[in-house]
Amino acid sequence: MDARDAISIGMRAERMLVVPIERTVGHFVPGMPMVYATPMMILEMEMASGDAIRGALAPGWVTVGTEVDIRHLAAVLVGATVRTTAEVIAVERRVIRFEVEAFEGARRIGAGRHARGLVNVENFNRRLGAG
Repeated sequence: MDARDAISIGMRAERMLVVPIERTVGHFVPGMPMVYATPMMILEMEMASGDAIRGALAPGWVTVGTEVDIRHLAAVLVGATVRTTAEVIAVERRVIRFEVEAFEGARRIGAGRHARGLVNVENFNRRLGAG
């Protein structure tokens, strides 16, 4: 599959999350503040990116994260609602590039770029010996 045949610049998705204790840095690292953890914000950005293009992929194809360049700009407390957005900004044969952002209300708490690689699941599993 060539991503340029199915994915267009401007495709986008949005996710909403009420921050649970399990997504805080203090949950993972004792003694740290109970605020939304940077890796968890990046996870939501990756998932929003996948959501933006999933419906355009041919059967048997998925995307996997390959690059992140993210800034975490502000702390967010447990119980806050975070909105994460992803928009396709470039499409190559096997790589899709996204602009990603995260917000608490109108306040931008994260921003950056993310890339996802196009993968044929059957071939991928065969190469890894996973069946």
